[in-house]
Amino acid sequence: MRAIIMKSLAIMLPTSILIIGCTGGRPASLGVRDGKLAPCPSSPNCVSSQSTDKDHAVQPLPYFSTTPEAIAGLRKIILQMKRTKIITETNSYLHAEFASALWHFVDDVEFSFDDHAKLIQVRSASRLGYSDFGVNRKRVEAIRAAWQASGK
Repeated sequence: MRAIIMKSLAIMLPTSILIIGCTGGRPASLGVRDGKLAPCPSSPNCVSSQSTDKDHAVQPLPYFSTTPEAIAGLRKIILQMKRTKIITETNSYLHAEFASALWHFVDDVEFSFDDHAKLIQVRSASRLGYSDFGVNRKRVEAIRAAWQASGK
């Protein structure tokens, strides 16, 4: 009987920890500081338009409307994507969480609106793990395609 209990615990405990830990805590580094989003870590599970490292770099999104109109347009695009939730929205910043289908791993996607340059700086990063198999880059490029199609 004890062997059965120990075997069950050996299976259930790591599985429970994995499932509970998949979302991870919201990073304290989120947001804009001194006009910049947080830099990407050295791991390949992050992309940023403010990165100078080619492995992490993506282009910012240009916009031609007012900043409030750009924020509203981007919010609409994000909310049309699966397993997405807007967490923070201000007059120059948007933070959304995207959850993976199977394990509900959470990625944080941030947008900083520069009204003077008419650019949206973007950062998409996994909370956990090392590699994301290109998911964050693909997500940013999908948002870019929808953004360009919207004509904002």
